[in-house]
Amino acid sequence: MTALPIFCVEYFDFMDSHPRESCRYQWAERRKIEEAFACEDLTVRLDLYDKYIKLGGIIGFKRGYEWERYIIGLFFCVYKKDGLPRWDELFVEMGRGNGKDGLIEWIALIGVSPYNPAKRYDVDICAFNEEQALRPVQDLYQALMEDPVKNKKHFEIKKEKITGRVNGGYVKGHTNNAKGKDGLRSGIIIFNEIHTYENFDNINVFTTGLGKKDDPRTAYFTTNGDVVGGPLDVKLEEARRCLFEDEPDRGVLYMIYQLDDKEEVHDELLWRKANPSLRYKPALLNEIRKEYDIWNANHFALPAFMTKRMNIRQMKEERPVAKWEQIEATKKTFDYEKLKNWECTAGVDFARTTDWVAVNLHFKDGEKRYDINHAWICTQNDQIGRLKCPYRDWAKQGLVTLVDAPEIAPEIVADYLSEMNAKYDIVCVSMDSYRYALLKGALERVGFSAEDKNIYLYRPSDIMRIGPVIERYFVNELLYWGDQPVMRWATNNVKLVPAKRSKLVKDGEELDVGNWLYGKIEPQARKTDPFMAFAASVVVEEKITDYGDADFDFDVFSI
Repeated sequence: MTALPIFCVEYFDFMDSHPRESCRYQWAERRKIEEAFACEDLTVRLDLYDKYIKLGGIIGFKRGYEWERYIIGLFFCVYKKDGLPRWDELFVEMGRGNGKDGLIEWIALIGVSPYNPAKRYDVDICAFNEEQALRPVQDLYQALMEDPVKNKKHFEIKKEKITGRVNGGYVKGHTNNAKGKDGLRSGIIIFNEIHTYENFDNINVFTTGLGKKDDPRTAYFTTNGDVVGGPLDVKLEEARRCLFEDEPDRGVLYMIYQLDDKEEVHDELLWRKANPSLRYKPALLNEIRKEYDIWNANHFALPAFMTKRMNIRQMKEERPVAKWEQIEATKKTFDYEKLKNWECTAGVDFARTTDWVAVNLHFKDGEKRYDINHAWICTQNDQIGRLKCPYRDWAKQGLVTLVDAPEIAPEIVADYLSEMNAKYDIVCVSMDSYRYALLKGALERVGFSAEDKNIYLYRPSDIMRIGPVIERYFVNELLYWGDQPVMRWATNNVKLVPAKRSKLVKDGEELDVGNWLYGKIEPQARKTDPFMAFAASVVVEEKITDYGDADFDFDVFSI
């Protein structure tokens, strides 16, 4: 039995005094720690602890927060009978802005300090991107350069590497690239933001270098994230089994800070469960308040709030492109003959020419947008029986054209565009490169080609870019589609799905910038081609002359 050291007593007293501020993981970890000191023969190096805490003053942390002192004490100052660290692996998950990088800097400085009994203790900081890997080293450099005369006695201070003059170890950052890392002789490996890792491949390469130095350690720091089934989920599952199913900890110190339930987000005091530094950081509190207001008003507007600030994973939810009332509001119509000779763009979309092909003509009138949409349906498609729409009635009304052939020939689309170009002025045809490859020859015959720059080959990033524009058109009821039930039927099958690559790195953090692409709600029985042709035409709408002075009389009708 070993008496609880001061850093445990201090932290546990804080928990008892503020019981609502600690999550269930913290209470469970506390029980594990208390059990270890009660049942094991442990040595606590309080002499080292005092020196390590004083090191925090060098980098501006004074004595740090109670949770930081607790982690440093357990991770660096408690040893087993065999002389090895009792907890040689650290897993820290907490909310963004709470101070992970600061603790990484502190741990790194301890590793190369003259007080560390393990000599030549290299500290290798690894992360998925360069900024996350190098930021702690750069911040440590700047902190040490606040008093270079004093600090250079103990450390060789360079921007890319900090070296302990007595210890001989270094602090260095590495990106997520396993190449050339087999030769590392690390004392401690620190992985920053492991929520970005999809597998353990590179983690394993880095950690195989451990054991060449005394007291080897590994530390993982992260917020929650969107990668499902990766190393973060594995570590969280290990923590759950250890803390709640009484599996042995195997030397891992689990410091998990998160809400216990998503409904707790509406109680500001409970935010501290995920952000234990929040009581000391008024600026952080103010920022989280702002984000909460945005998220609470519309969860889609800030999908990363729960995941990154509260460590409750909230995957970006799929949602319809517009409410049905907004889609219905497009029934506003007018005499399309009055658009004669107006400039417009044309969007083309299809999945297969053996199924549906759609073309959309898009016009501008100040804030208003008018669209003429036409679709062709291949009746020899063996899946046509699945269609849940009155497509034969639509054909009788001239809204779609049925093509009784093996495919909708490229010449059909090209001839339609040529006919429309004689009536209106198509300044640009927009489609992706796959569709252009199939239609290229037929389009060139009627005067449209990428070489002549009256064809634009859009990319997924273009669709992400115009997504908010289209959303604004629906919200403000700026779309005039008239008697086009095909368009409304297709639009009602469109959902927004999160783009796979919509990350922005800022200050070492990967921020979700909320980009979306379009997908199908019902993939077989309903189509989206008419809407996607509309989206393609919006991509290049800046090329159209704005006929905002035109005088039309609009009315609304129902179908």
